[in-house]
Amino acid sequence: MKSWLLINGPNLNMLGQRDQSHYGNETLVDIEDMVREIASANDAYLDVGQSNHEGEIIDWFQNAMHYDGIIFNPGGYAHTSVAIRDAVEMIKIPVIEVHLSNIHNRETFRHHSYLSAVTSGQIVGFGALGYKLAAYALIDQLNERER
Repeated sequence: MKSWLLINGPNLNMLGQRDQSHYGNETLVDIEDMVREIASANDAYLDVGQSNHEGEIIDWFQNAMHYDGIIFNPGGYAHTSVAIRDAVEMIKIPVIEVHLSNIHNRETFRHHSYLSAVTSGQIVGFGALGYKLAAYALIDQLNERER
């Protein structure tokens, strides 16, 4: 059985209460359940974590070597954290970056992600569906590695 890690960064614990025009009305629990269902249907176990603290997120990446892949919504840290970027770059498993909103058609400071250069791919602008797309992208990445 494969194991996946779903990491959500700052303020994502407030999904369903935040600006729904950008982030939708699903809660973080809704999203975790959706990804868990896809993982289970594909013989994978899902661990989840959410933190508003940069160091805790870095610790998760540093301790992620036993996972087969990661789905990661860094929230605002995508645009500010070189330290998280370095932690992602160190690990040798697929990491799919997800953003609920389209960061490229929002404020200019959101257009750049420090992580995009070190992740397997980036999915933006599809709301909670982006997590589903990320799960299927992760499955594809893992199957490709097995070939």
